[in-house]
Amino acid sequence: MDFIDVTGASGTAYRFRRWSGEGGHPSIAGNDVLAVERDRKILAVGMLEDLSRASRQLVAPKGVALFTRLNIARQLREAEHLDIVTAHPEAERDAEPKLA
Repeated sequence: MDFIDVTGASGTAYRFRRWSGEGGHPSIAGNDVLAVERDRKILAVGMLEDLSRASRQLVAPKGVALFTRLNIARQLREAEHLDIVTAHPEAERDAEPKLA
C-alpha cells in the first residue's frame, strides 16, 4: 500500500503517500498520518512546516507506516488537518509525528 486515502469530516478524501524511510523528504510543509497497514486505522494526525524533519525521527513500530501529503499553503494545510482530526477523534493530534 503506497497510498492511503483519508476521509475528513467534510467527506473529502485526502491522498497520502507512504514515506519509505529511504532517502529524505523534501524540505516542504505538509500533513502526515500514522496508520496501521493491515486495516488502515489512523493512529495519529499531524502537520509539519518541514517534512524533512520527520525522516530524522522515524522509527515506526512494525505494521505501522507514516504517510505524508505535501501542501505548501499554511491555510490549506491547517484546513485539511482540522477536517481530518474532526473525522478521526480517536487519533493522536500532534504537529510532529509521534513514534515509538
